[in-house]
Amino acid sequence: MNRENDQLDDIKTEVFKLEDLVEYQKNSVVSKTLIDRESGTLTLFALDRGQSISEHSAPYDALVLILDGEAKITISGQDLELESGESTVMPANEPHSLEAQKRFKMLLIMIR
Repeated sequence: MNRENDQLDDIKTEVFKLEDLVEYQKNSVVSKTLIDRESGTLTLFALDRGQSISEHSAPYDALVLILDGEAKITISGQDLELESGESTVMPANEPHSLEAQKRFKMLLIMIR
């Protein structure tokens, strides 16, 4: 995707809070891609309580930064509980899933 299509281009000279760029929606998982390039992606997610992203794997390492709330992330069968301000790396090719026992927002950074 071209730089002209990046969502951050609209706000690149402003001060902003990442968690304000995506809103919770009842009974939903909301995602907003900020940057999508051959070299990687930045995507914001907001998961309402009880929502999840089912187990899958990706061919690249991904850093998860919890911006708001609390998340349960399972990586290769190991459960991690993260809260606002905490991060973890989901290793390439390892199965992982995410669950909102309480609602949460996160930034997913994937570098290819």
